[in-house]
Amino acid sequence: MLQPVLARPGSLVIDLCCGTGDLTLALARYSAGKVIGTDFSHPMLLLARKKVERKTWPILLLESDSLALPLCDNTVDAITIAFGLRNLADQAHGLREMHRVLKPGGTVAILEFSRVRTPLFGAVFRFYFCHILPRLGNWISGVPGAYSYLHDSVSGFPDQEMLGVALQAAGFGNVRYRNFTGGIAALHTGERV
Repeated sequence: MLQPVLARPGSLVIDLCCGTGDLTLALARYSAGKVIGTDFSHPMLLLARKKVERKTWPILLLESDSLALPLCDNTVDAITIAFGLRNLADQAHGLREMHRVLKPGGTVAILEFSRVRTPLFGAVFRFYFCHILPRLGNWISGVPGAYSYLHDSVSGFPDQEMLGVALQAAGFGNVRYRNFTGGIAALHTGERV
């Protein structure tokens, strides 16, 4: 979806809440411009830096808060955020900040957990997500409670339509979404008007 932007020489794409840099690296792989990964977690950026150092792509990692980006207005061609919007202290403010730094016509792409649309699959998934995934995550990570926050953060997050409304309220136009795996995750896109 972002290929036309990434293919433009001189384009600037920002990956917010980049964590260990996986999406940042995927974007940079196809970019003819620059990609910046931002996160406020220093330890996550250290892990991302180790991955980035092995590549020759033009990537900058920046420790910054997504609610106060150190970027000028109207300077970014595209913004991505994958599974990070729900963790912002003020999601509406985060969307307005994305709108501020995007150029007119710039694109935002938000990949986030959402609401499963099929009743039977939804019930099975919610049971798995609430009862099995946290235990499995705790067992694999060896850290008790490490995955307990996930269910709470997702259950309080807006569904597909409400996130679309929030994007429009922040000033984005041409807002759309695409469900993945029945709505477990959804990709929302919008353009700065």
